[in-house]
Amino acid sequence: MDQSNRYVDLNSDEQSLIEKGQHVLVAYIMKPKPGFGSYLQTAAHFAAESSTGTNVDVSTTDNFTRGVDAIVYEADEKNEIMKIAYPVDLFDRNIIDGRAMLASFLTLAIGNNQGMGDVEYAKMHDFWVPPSYLKLFDGPATTIKDLWRVLGRPVVDGGFIVGTIVKPKLGLRPQPFARACYDFWLGGDFIKNDEPQGNQLFAPLKETIPLVADAMKRAQDETGEAKLFSANITADDHYEMLARGEFILETFAENADHVAFLVDGYVAGPAAITTARRGFPNQYLHYHRAGHGAVTSPQSRRGYTAFVLSKMARLQGASGIHTGTMGYGKMEGEAADKAMAFMIMDDSADGPFYHQEWLGMNPTTPIISGGMNALRIPGFFDNLGSSNLILTAGGGSYGHIDGPAAGALSLRQAEQCWKAGADPIEFAKEHRQFARAFESFSADADELYPNWRQALNVAA
Repeated sequence: MDQSNRYVDLNSDEQSLIEKGQHVLVAYIMKPKPGFGSYLQTAAHFAAESSTGTNVDVSTTDNFTRGVDAIVYEADEKNEIMKIAYPVDLFDRNIIDGRAMLASFLTLAIGNNQGMGDVEYAKMHDFWVPPSYLKLFDGPATTIKDLWRVLGRPVVDGGFIVGTIVKPKLGLRPQPFARACYDFWLGGDFIKNDEPQGNQLFAPLKETIPLVADAMKRAQDETGEAKLFSANITADDHYEMLARGEFILETFAENADHVAFLVDGYVAGPAAITTARRGFPNQYLHYHRAGHGAVTSPQSRRGYTAFVLSKMARLQGASGIHTGTMGYGKMEGEAADKAMAFMIMDDSADGPFYHQEWLGMNPTTPIISGGMNALRIPGFFDNLGSSNLILTAGGGSYGHIDGPAAGALSLRQAEQCWKAGADPIEFAKEHRQFARAFESFSADADELYPNWRQALNVAA
C-alpha cells in the first residue's frame, strides 16, 4: 500500500521543525529492497510503521491519530538518506513522574521498521531532541568532576584518570583479584570490573568485594592518594542490581564515594541504566557497551551507530561511556569518532546530521579502552585535543615489563609528554616507566617510532 500521501511531506523545512520544537528528528541511511516500490513509498511505510500506521487502512484512524503521524521530511535516494520527524506526543511517559523513557524512543525509531520486508537495510545515524523533550530525560547525576574531587584534583580540567581492567577478562579468584587491584593502585587511579566479572562461582561477589575494599585502603595508605573502583552491578533483575549496589556501598563504607557502578547498558538495556541512575544517584554511572558492535559496527547495515548509542547514554544519565579508541587501539573505530566524544562532553555539539544543544545537561565522560598503552597515548590526545577522560588499559598496564604499577606510571607520563608537547623518544630518556613501555610493547614502538631502539640504546 502506497502511504506516501499521508506519511511524507517534503515541503517540511528542517529549520522550521527545529524552531517549533515539537518533533524529534531522526536521520537514517536506508535502502529499499528491489521490487517493493519506490524509495519514497518505502520511506513512507517506514514512518508509518514507526508511528500510527499499519499495512491496511483501519477504522480506528481519526483526525487525532493523523496529527501524531511520523513524517518523512527528506528523502535523498542517491545518498540513501532518509529523515523522519516524530511528534513528541508519540512517546510514552512515566506514570510516576511524567518523565521520558528511552525504551519508548527505541520502540518507535528502531522497533518493527528494522524487519520490514521492503527494507534492504536502515540504520540510525543521528537524532535531534527538542528542548521540551530533552528536559524530560534524567541526564547524568554525577560527572568526572566528582571523581576528580575524590582524587583531590581541580574540578575544571582535572585531567587524565589512569585506569585498568583486571585480566584475564573473566577475572580471578577473590584473593588474586584483590592483589591485582592493589598492585595496580600503587601507580594508578581507577580499576573496573570487566563485563563478565560479577558473582561467578569461583569468585563470589560477597567474598571478592571485601578484599577489594581492603586492598583500596592499603593502597591509599601506601601511596597517600585516593583510589577508585568501578564495580559491575549488571543483572536482569532490578532488585538484584539494587542488592549488589547496596552491599558494595556498605562494604566500602567510608570509601563509598570512591566507587562507581558499572552497568552493561547495551545487553541489559535502558531499564538497567535507569535502575542504577535512580537507585544510586550519588555514584558515578559507568556505561559499559559490551555487545554493541552487533548493531553499531560499520559492517552492520541495520540498527544504529556507536555515535547514536553514546548520545542516548547521555540522555539516560550515564556518567561515562566507552567510546572506543578512535583508531588508536585494537577496537574498530576511526579518528573521526572524536565527534562522539564532543557530543557527550560538550554543551553544544555537531553530529553527522544535527547540531544538539544540551541546555546545561551534565556531560558524559569518554572512557577509552581496547589495546591502548603509553606509546599510543600522545597521538590519541593529539587527535582528541583533551586528556579529560578515563582510560582503562588492561594489557597496557599488566603487560608492562616492570609490572602494573609501572604500567600505570607510564600512562601518566605519556599524558605529561603530550601536555609538554615533547618528542616521545626524547621524553622517554628522562622518564623510566615511559621508556620501558617501548620495550614492553615493542611491536607498537617499531610501528610508531621506528628509530626508538637506537635512540634509547636498546638492543634489537
